[in-house]
Amino acid sequence: MNTTSAAQRVRDAYARMQEADRPEAWIAVRGLDDLLAEAAAVDAALAAGEDLPLAGTVFAAKDNIDVAGLPTTAAAPSFAYEPERDATAVARLRAAGAICLGKTNLDQFATGLVGTRSPYGPVRSAHDEALISGGSSSGSAVAVALGIADFALGTDTAGSGRVPAALNGLIGVKATLGLVPVDGVVPACASYDCLTVFAPGLDLAAAAMRTMTGPSPADPASRPWPADTPLAAPPAPRIALPHPDALAALDPDFRPLWAEAVARLEATGARTAVIDVQPLLDAALLLYEGALVTERYAAFGHRLDADDTDPTVAAIVRGALKYSGADLAADQQRLRATRLEAAALLDGFDALVLPTAPLHPSLADVAADPVGVNARMGTYTNFVNLLDMAAIAVPAGRAGTKGFGVSLIVPAFADQIALDLAARHLGTYAPAYAPGGCDLVVFGAHLTGMPLNHQLTDARARRIGEVRTAPAYRMHALDTDPPKPLVVRAAAGGASLPGERWQLSPAALGRFLDGLPAPMTLGKVELDDGTWATGFCAAEASGEDITAAGGWRAWRQ
Repeated sequence: MNTTSAAQRVRDAYARMQEADRPEAWIAVRGLDDLLAEAAAVDAALAAGEDLPLAGTVFAAKDNIDVAGLPTTAAAPSFAYEPERDATAVARLRAAGAICLGKTNLDQFATGLVGTRSPYGPVRSAHDEALISGGSSSGSAVAVALGIADFALGTDTAGSGRVPAALNGLIGVKATLGLVPVDGVVPACASYDCLTVFAPGLDLAAAAMRTMTGPSPADPASRPWPADTPLAAPPAPRIALPHPDALAALDPDFRPLWAEAVARLEATGARTAVIDVQPLLDAALLLYEGALVTERYAAFGHRLDADDTDPTVAAIVRGALKYSGADLAADQQRLRATRLEAAALLDGFDALVLPTAPLHPSLADVAADPVGVNARMGTYTNFVNLLDMAAIAVPAGRAGTKGFGVSLIVPAFADQIALDLAARHLGTYAPAYAPGGCDLVVFGAHLTGMPLNHQLTDARARRIGEVRTAPAYRMHALDTDPPKPLVVRAAAGGASLPGERWQLSPAALGRFLDGLPAPMTLGKVELDDGTWATGFCAAEASGEDITAAGGWRAWRQ
């Protein structure tokens, strides 16, 4: 990921940390000698030919995530413990060559969206010291925004991995619940917690997420990708937008930036339509104003009387004491019903786009109204985890020094679609996050721009690039509607034919095979690099031989 040696990147990060002079962003920083020793091992392994995709990068971890050798405090010194092992996600990053600089500040026990509820001090915005950083993953976002860390880990239950991204001009990736294991993470609201990434760009964010993703036996709630995982957004995605009434909470200074963000997506070919998102916003209230807050009490309620407990956090979590088990069961059932309602509301859409945070308050604003301001910050984020959805927060400009961003919100396991749409918004390349799926090479009517290409894009297949067969095939034109070619391996006198490689989920490939009309079938096709790939072909020739045209496009033209 980085051409700089690991050792030099560590030295640069240490120098930038001193230059930035933001001690409140950190709770613990590893010693330089310790970091350089790990960096030397990474550089040596890389020189020996090991595959270390994150070598040359440094990251920070929110201090509710275990990093061996450093205490985990959750921003409560009296809670601190020494973990014996890295959290699974951290271990996977380090195994890929990334080096952890240290642990970052947070709203205590990950309860807050402001970044001020910590005995280690409020974390200031990377761009204006009078403004908040956002929370609860406050220090992680600021460490990246200031250029100290290449990326950072946060956690997200109500928006903690997205709100600080918006306020500090970063990418914030909140994957589908369970894709990234959360063992070694101090629970806040265990049913809805997930581990997130902050990064300045999509490429590194996706690389870090890919590295961490995958079930772990240490996390019983971790989940694999399903067989029907969508691998790409379609060429003309349908995007749901909130009714203007739902934007009442939005800072007037942010309204032009919101309009620009929508226009930017529409300019890429996205089709937008307005929907009523109020049922989603109503569900969001259950996280703190309903019995779901009892999960926070279960996680750390026994610590609320400690001398270093933040009073606002304590007051919020003590609110759980008024609820019964029956209340919790009722609210969980309400969530199940709302998930069905949300699915119906978003049926036919590829994503929902909302502002990430409605405002960027000052430290003084939060001090004057710590609960009210915090509640407003989660207006557009609180429901996402509750309804088992995924989201990517992307920067969308600044109003003076106030950061603004939008979130692309998708159903569970449609994470790649959110990533692709984020790339459209940013005008950049969309890296892959979802698993590669199954290769399919096509040579005719399924090529990009051809009549049946929609069958691939409707299946949310991903175009990988152009290919050519080995010089051993012949192409025949079938008399069908629309016209299609037949590719057959020749006994002699074959040619190298141009085509495209796509990737589909296993379930989508199975549907393709089931729907293929005779005499076409799926089989192995030899490519000009000596490899074999699954493709449309046939055992016997049929129709006019058009091999001499040099491929389907050339023949059609």
